[in-house]
Amino acid sequence: MKLKLSTSRGGVPLLCTSRIAPNTRATLLHTSSAIAATPLPFAAVGPPPSPPLPAATQYGERVDRRRRQAELLKRGQDLRASQMKPGSALKKRFWKDVNVITTPEGHHTVHLDTRPIRKPILPIPSSKPHLATAIALEWDLLVSAQQALKQHNIPLTSIAYRAYDISLQDRGQASGNARQELVMMLMRYLDTDTLLCWAPEKSHHDATQLEESEDRVNKSLRDIQIRVAQPIISYLTTYIWPGVEIKPVLDDGSIVPASQPQETRDIIRGWISGLGPWELAGLERAVLAGKSLCVAARLVVEWSENFRATGNVVEGAASKFGIEEAAQACSLEVRWQTGMWGEVEDSHDVEKEDLRRQFGSVILIVGGTS
Repeated sequence: MKLKLSTSRGGVPLLCTSRIAPNTRATLLHTSSAIAATPLPFAAVGPPPSPPLPAATQYGERVDRRRRQAELLKRGQDLRASQMKPGSALKKRFWKDVNVITTPEGHHTVHLDTRPIRKPILPIPSSKPHLATAIALEWDLLVSAQQALKQHNIPLTSIAYRAYDISLQDRGQASGNARQELVMMLMRYLDTDTLLCWAPEKSHHDATQLEESEDRVNKSLRDIQIRVAQPIISYLTTYIWPGVEIKPVLDDGSIVPASQPQETRDIIRGWISGLGPWELAGLERAVLAGKSLCVAARLVVEWSENFRATGNVVEGAASKFGIEEAAQACSLEVRWQTGMWGEVEDSHDVEKEDLRRQFGSVILIVGGTS
């Protein structure tokens, strides 16, 4: 008995055991010659490859998955709220409808059924009906009273009451000095303003940038930062703080921020001190969200009804400065890095949307119909 390798009609090798006839061709396995692998040299040079981009189908599947997860979460919250004991009032929603009521004095107030949302009652100026409607919608989306204890669930309510507390202190009807504390806190951001922190000049150690300018020529991060910052600084030093000098807080290659000239600091401090309660609360929210006093001031002046009423807003002096422009100016370096290396899902995308949400609340607070 010998082992042989024969071929069928279809050309498929067959391994069989049989007696080999005298005139039969057979290939013995131990006589097959070995072929060595040929290694190829690794000659890859240049920058790393571009980050992978999700296909349209993958993006749609992710949105559908998150929508289903939100529906399941909402269903679970409703089920838990319906099973709560009668004594746990904070864990269930005790109101059915949220209404905006106009008082005889012309103010707007938000009520849960027939009760105000909080005490003291928040009087929203008559020129801010959109803010009152947004606050009502904010409370209508809550599924329990316990959610109202967390400020990130009611951002518009918290910033509106912040402005109301400042107005009470300004009139001497409440204790505290929130205005002076806010001025001191906001001035500290001027020395580390995101808009004024420019990266060093490009070196040969830097990776190639994927973002290109309008003329399709690669630019360094510092060039793009200067290009974005100059129109904002020009507007502020021409129409808001005339004659002041605003310089970058980081020199090329330095890691220690430099302070602005004392005259610049005095003018900006006086401007912040003279803001109304709603503008001051909006400026605080914008600075904390974007880490930039210059961008926050530009956004507040653009949308404030008080600046529009006094004629301090210059129509046609510059292009419209809104949520998207403010968010891009504050997150330029993050977009630069994610453009090269890609985004981290549920991290960069969440921060991007939250930044726009915060700037949107600022526009609602300072804006109005007057």
